[in-house]
Order: sequence, then C-alpha cells, then structure tokens
Amino acid sequence: MLELKDVHTYYGNIHALKGISLTVNDGEIVTLIGSNGAGKSTTLRTIQGLNKPRSGSVVLDGVELHKLPAHQIATLGVAQSPEGRMIFPRMTVMENLEMGAYLRKDRTTFNEELDHVFSLFPRLKERISQKGGTLSGGEQQMLAMGRALMAKPKILLLDEPSMGLAPLLVELIFDIIKKLNEEGTTILLVEQNALMALSIAHRGYVLQTGEIILSDSAKNLKNDEMVQKAYLGVE
Repeated sequence: MLELKDVHTYYGNIHALKGISLTVNDGEIVTLIGSNGAGKSTTLRTIQGLNKPRSGSVVLDGVELHKLPAHQIATLGVAQSPEGRMIFPRMTVMENLEMGAYLRKDRTTFNEELDHVFSLFPRLKERISQKGGTLSGGEQQMLAMGRALMAKPKILLLDEPSMGLAPLLVELIFDIIKKLNEEGTTILLVEQNALMALSIAHRGYVLQTGEIILSDSAKNLKNDEMVQKAYLGVE
C-alpha cells in the first residue's frame, strides 16, 4: 500500500532522513522504533507532506505523495494522530471530530464513523460538548485518534500514542490500536514503548540517526539481542 524508497529529508542543512526505504502492506501494523532524534516523527511528517523529501519517493497505492501538497495527501486517505495530540483546545470534542472529516468529499457515512469512534472511545461521547483543552491527557489522546479516524483513512499514522499516559491507559490505547487493525485499518506506528509496539505489530523497522539499521518481523525484532539491549531494557 505504502512505499518509501531512498527518502532523504532535511531541516535546513540538517540531514534528518538518510535514504529511508520501507513498505507498509494493506492490513498491517508496522512499527518504527528508535531513540529520540532517530527520525521516526520526520518519517511520518514526510509521508504526510509536512516535510518534503529532497530526494526519493513516497508512493501510496501508485500515487506519488512526494509531489503533492499536504492537504491533497490528506484527501487521499492519509491521516495522522500527531505526537503531543495537537487537538484544538478551544473547540469541543464534537467540533474536533468534525474537523477530522473536514476534507472528506463523501459525508454520507459521517454518522456511522462518529458512532464507530464513540464505540471505541465511550469517554468522548460523555464529553461531547466539553472543550478539548479541559480533557485529561488520556482523553486528549483518544480525541486525537478519533479525529484521525473521522477522515476514514486508508492508512493511519500514529505518533507516540502512549506518551505521558498512565500504564492502564497505555494498555487501553494499544488494545484499541489492535482492534482497529482487526477491523481492517492499516497502521504505521511510531512508539517509544518498543515492547508494547512490537507486541501488536506485524513487522518493524529500527531507526538510528536517520537510517534504518534493522527490519524484520515484530517477533524476530523482539528476540533480537541488540533490540533487547537498546530498546527493551534487557540487560
């Protein structure tokens, strides 16, 4: 479904992605793991069109995303729940969710998508008229994911969905990610909690200073000695 080939992305003179190549197949959860500054979020931003690669290609179902502006990429079925949630704090939960569907041409299934989001995140339905900025961190994460789902994406990009959440909420969020995938949503997941990410992903890539140093099935990565020492806390 999605293919990045030899992607080089810069921030000014800083070479952030140094020839990234990866694929995400229809129906998969693929995870990117690595330390801070490895280039995980930049990879998602490059797919989304927020950072333009200086060279290389980003292709979704045969369409060259790297040649398109970000707003057009969003209409093609790429939705992101960004790092730090980035909800609209002065807008209500309902208004935030409506913004997720803003670029959709087909609005006939809007109420179905809304019901689906509320079935995944009942807390949002309870808070439907509440301002986004007054929600707890966990509720804001639910809202960021719900907003992305309202776009009815072909591929869902999740950037650090567990960041700053209590352990119980982390488990809840990962259960929902797994359920979404079982329902047919293709997911590219960036996550600091490598153990949780590898426990639900099909495949994974390990990034280090803008380069992929390892790629394998999630199961094999979980058992890899280097991955265990560097990212899973195994001595």
